[in-house]
Parts: sequence; structure tokens; C-alpha cells
Amino acid sequence: MAEMTETAVGIPPELAFEQDLEEGESMRGVTGKEPVQGVFSDAATKIDEEASKKFGIKVDSEHRATQLLVWKFWQHPHTVSFWVSTLGFFVSFLSTFAAAPLLPVIRDNLNLTKSDLVNSGIAAVTGTIGARVIMGSVCDLVGPRYGMSILLMMTAPFVYGMAGVTNAAGFIACRCFIGLSLAAFVANQFWATLMFNRAVVGAANATSGGWGNLGGGVTQFLMPLFLLFFTNVAGATKFQAWRWVYFIPGTAHILTGLLALIFGQDAPDGNYTALKKKKAMMTDKVWKIYWVGCANYRMWIGVLLYAFCFGVELTINNILATYFFDRFELDLSIAGLVASAFGMMNLFARSVGGIMSDTSARFFGMRGRLWILWLTLSLEGAFCAVLGTMDTLASAIVVMIIFSFWVQASEGATYGIVPFISRRALGVVSGFIGAGGNAGSSITQAAFFTPDSLTTQEGIKWMGVTIVGVALFTPLIHFPMWGSMFFPGNPKATEEDYYGSEYNEEEHKSGLSANALKFAETSQPERGSFFEKSRSKALDKAASETAARGEEEA
Repeated sequence: MAEMTETAVGIPPELAFEQDLEEGESMRGVTGKEPVQGVFSDAATKIDEEASKKFGIKVDSEHRATQLLVWKFWQHPHTVSFWVSTLGFFVSFLSTFAAAPLLPVIRDNLNLTKSDLVNSGIAAVTGTIGARVIMGSVCDLVGPRYGMSILLMMTAPFVYGMAGVTNAAGFIACRCFIGLSLAAFVANQFWATLMFNRAVVGAANATSGGWGNLGGGVTQFLMPLFLLFFTNVAGATKFQAWRWVYFIPGTAHILTGLLALIFGQDAPDGNYTALKKKKAMMTDKVWKIYWVGCANYRMWIGVLLYAFCFGVELTINNILATYFFDRFELDLSIAGLVASAFGMMNLFARSVGGIMSDTSARFFGMRGRLWILWLTLSLEGAFCAVLGTMDTLASAIVVMIIFSFWVQASEGATYGIVPFISRRALGVVSGFIGAGGNAGSSITQAAFFTPDSLTTQEGIKWMGVTIVGVALFTPLIHFPMWGSMFFPGNPKATEEDYYGSEYNEEEHKSGLSANALKFAETSQPERGSFFEKSRSKALDKAASETAARGEEEA
């Protein structure tokens, strides 16, 4: 059978920037002093053919995959690591939001008030804010494999512990500790960034993250089904059955944690511990990584934007089943099924956001990625506001699905930009922005769904209006060499200058910056082929003016 040549998410390799310069090649186009032929020319777009045969997938000079072949389950380490990280994140969502579709039963069993329900929802996503920030540095220092596996197994006891809670305090505490597992998202995104070339990193991040988020949709209908099974087949009462249900996600935590530990691999060339022993990788300073990440204002704008896409998804996951149950008087299992449609859009919608980001970057570079992010966020907010005005079940379901599509797409578009904010502090940046999503959920739940003065419908509407306003911060993200939504980059600024500025002279001499500078070389396509001609003209004009001034002075 002929080998399949398209990526799993529908992007043919020939339409993606899937080749990088070989190590040691000319820095033409990086310093800005030579004529830019760059990686858009056939001469510069090379695949490491020998390594590609070894890995069974096309790879670049850093052995990062230039294709996303998710159906090649056996391909190691790229696809295997993709799947174990996706499953780990999926399970964290499954357990964190297992309570949401069961709340009508749980609240009767534990005599929970509206305040208790809201506080439990906030607790489920607030605790992981700090966990995600910490996970970023864990990934930077020991790798995503240990981070993912240890996190899942450490939180498993709290999932099992939910079966024994007897009051509101115990319920809220368990939800808080289970929610820590959502920090698996940082390991998930960090892992994909290490394994995949910039040509498909947006799609890889979006697909892995989206299929992980899918756990939030699956749990909406799966947990009520298990509840029915235990009541109708096992003969348990509803108050017993919901407790038994928690043994399923608890066991899933243990199994996926072991899968990540046994079958996952940190980087294309090995695990962090082995690479450090071979001196193929240098150990950075924790405080320095944090400083570099926190000093980059682009990260903080990313935190805000992600707060109002992923944060909104978490909030909706917490309220939607109960909203449909109460407002439209649906059966619990039917309400859970309807609510699951929101999360099930992760099957493809987040991937679409990543693909849109990668495709726009092919022509318009980073500026195209930023426009896609603004567009998806704005449409997300618009349909969220419309959902809050729907009075019939049918119209509410239709608008909810469209709203969900843009929520997930904006998440994918966000993480199409994250890998380029900082190379040295990649884990920290990923962690903070991921934590921003959880912080956003805490804020939106507290602001729109706690006050007694607002109905749930009104809360949804005003949350949508707020999202549209927050999207206006996107134009503030500006890269000196690539530009922003409305302004071009400085043609004299280079990727080498940007990523190299994260290191001092001593660190450059020690070789600590080598990987970052190599990434700078392979990230040149973010200039955008559409703008490359004007960039070259600007450089030629500047060179001519400099030459003319020199002649006048002479």
C-alpha cells in the first residue's frame, strides 16, 4: 500500500513549512545582512533523510517530526508520545469534570446549596493554577514524561477519595485536588512542541490538546451512563452509584500514568536524564527561566487571552448540564448528553484552530497567526452572547455547538503562537498561559454565575460580551522581527537577535543558547512569504541609503 502523505488533520506536507536548515548551514537571512533566500527556497528546505528512515517519519535537523501522522500508533517516539500525552490530558479532564453531570444527584445526597456548587466548580479549576505554573518548570528541568506520569498518579487517590465524601467541605476539597491533574495540559503542549517541527506544531498542539479536552465532553454522557449501569444492573441506589462511578476515572489515572512513564519519551533523541548524562543537553537555572518568561510581556497577554477561551470552556463544562436540566427540564442523562456536545467539538474544532494558524502563517507569518487568534476569539464571544438569549431548546443547542467550535478553535490558535514567545522559557510560558485558562474559569464563574442578581442566561450573555472586549488585546502582541496585526516587523531585526537576547554573553559562550539559536534559524518562515518581498526591498533600500551616505562622507 502506498504510504499516506497527508497529515492526520488534513494538511498535506507540501503545503507546510516542514523542512528546516541543516545544522551548520549558512545563517543567510538570520543576521539580516545577506540577501534573504531563507527557508522558502528549495535549496534551504531540507529533510534529514537518514534520520527520517530511522524514525519512520520525516524529521528535520533537530529530529522533530515535520508530519503529524496520528494513525501511526507504533511510530516511536513522536506519535507514541503524542498519544500518551493526549490520553493523560484526556483522563485529567474526565475525572475533573466527572462531578458536573452528576451534580443533581450529588447535591441531593450531600445537601449542597447553590453556593456549594459554585464553590466546588471554582475549586476544581483554581487549584491547578499554581500546579500549571510549577509544571512548566518541571517540564523545562526534568521533561514532560515524568511531569505527566507523576501528576496523574499523585492525584489518583483524591479521585478514589470522592467515593467517601459526606459533606460539602469534603466534596469541594476533593474536587480541588482532582483539578490539580489539569496541569497535565502543560506537559501535553510542551511535549508536542518538543516533538514536532514548526510546520505542524500548531496542528500538533491543537489536536493533542483538543482530544485531551474531549474528556470534558465524554464525561458529560459517560458518567450518567455508568450511574445508570450501577443502579439498574448492580442494584445500587443513586446515592451509592455516583460514588462507585469515581472508581473508573481513578483507575484511569493510574493506568495512563504508567503508560506515559513506560512508553513515552521526552525528546526525539531520548529522555532528559539520558541526554544530560551524554551532555547533549545542558541544565538551566530555574530562577533564570522564570525571569526570562515573566519579563516577556507577550506571555501576559497570552495569559489574558487564554483565560477567556479555555477558561470559558471550563466554566461551561461546570454549568451546562445543570443549566439544561433546570432550564429546559430535561432528564439527567439527556441533559448530560446535550451538554456533552459542547466538549465533543474538541474532536476536531481545536485542531481546526491550529490548522488555521499554521496555514495563515505559511502566507502571512506570525501576523497571520495573530489575525486568526483575534477572529476566533471575537466569534467565540459573539456566539456566547447569543447563546444567553436563546429561549428554546433547539436554538440553544444549535448556538451552543457553534459557540463551542469557536471556543476550541481559539484555544488551538492561541497555542499556535505560544511556542514562539520564548524558547528558553518555553515551559514557563506554556505553564503560565495554561494557568491563565484556569484563572479565567475562576474569574468567570465568580463574576457571572455566583451573583444572585444574574440568572445563568444573563451570565452567559455578559460573559460573551466580555470575551469580545478581551480579544481587542491581541493587536498588542508584537514581535520585533515579525510585527503584529497592524504593524510590520523591523526588517533589520532578526530571529537570532530575539531569541539570543534571552542569554548573556557568558551563556552564549558556554553553548547554553545553541538550541535557541537553532530554533531561531528554523523559525524564519514566521516572517510570512507574502511579506518577504517587501522585507527584502526594505533591506535593499536601507543598504543603498547606507552606501549613499558613505559615498557622500567620502
